[in-house]
Amino acid sequence: MSPRDEVPIIRKGEDGEGSLQVHLDPAQRIEGAKVFAVYGKGGIGKSTTSSNLSVAFTKLGKRVLQIGCDPKHDSTFTLTGRLVPTVIDILKEVDFHPEELRPEDFVFDGYSGVKCVEAGGPPAGTGCGGYVVGQTVKLLKQHHLLDDTDVVIFDVLGDVVCGGFAAPLQHADRALIVTANDFDSIYAMNRIIAAVQAKAKNYNVRLAGCVANRSRDTDEVDRYCAAVGFNRLAHLPDLDAIRRSRLKKKTLFEMDADEDIVAVQKEYIRLAETLWNGTEASAPAPLEDRDIFELLGFD
Repeated sequence: MSPRDEVPIIRKGEDGEGSLQVHLDPAQRIEGAKVFAVYGKGGIGKSTTSSNLSVAFTKLGKRVLQIGCDPKHDSTFTLTGRLVPTVIDILKEVDFHPEELRPEDFVFDGYSGVKCVEAGGPPAGTGCGGYVVGQTVKLLKQHHLLDDTDVVIFDVLGDVVCGGFAAPLQHADRALIVTANDFDSIYAMNRIIAAVQAKAKNYNVRLAGCVANRSRDTDEVDRYCAAVGFNRLAHLPDLDAIRRSRLKKKTLFEMDADEDIVAVQKEYIRLAETLWNGTEASAPAPLEDRDIFELLGFD
């Protein structure tokens, strides 16, 4: 079945009034590994955060699989040094006969042993991103590629309205939100919190907290968190080394280790330890739009 043949199931009132998405077979849920889904507005640094967090988990001795869920398929390129083929593109090559695929066709080795998969996405306007995520997990399970995995990280696209946004929540234990210390990022985080809370009514996923990324200060993030009952788990400063690492197609753990880079590496490892040891399920109360303007708006 191709993505354009997949028909979403409408279940009103369950995941939010009028919710419409592809509901995956419960048998395809990931078991045995700790699963984290990384969210945030477009361009906020989700892929950089996901990739460096994946490496940080390996430094703790964990076996890690990172799944990119954006059609741009650039989640793992700092781990692999290239744009790897996507699951959806490879399925097209075999006319959507997954039984013809081998693990090496869609799973690639990245830095520090991180296993890398790019789910990709259907052609624009022709299908649901939720289908692609579901097919990716199904392939991984069929080939027993999750049996020897301790941590799975979903790097999720920024669009709250898409099935591709919601599908990883059916597998994740915790959702992590990447933000910055500015109004637009926090506004997007507020919407993501509302969306995850809606899905948490029926899935096991819960919010872990947020990461302040590319930010010199955290005062606005902390003010928002205090208002809604959320937790900031880490702070990653706005360093030029992070920009340069993307240009070099490398993670921060591969860059020349000056004082600033070592500090960021330690922060990623601290975040990985926090997530591995388990975070309390966070249940913040997202604000109405006008209330965010009142809280964070400027005269």
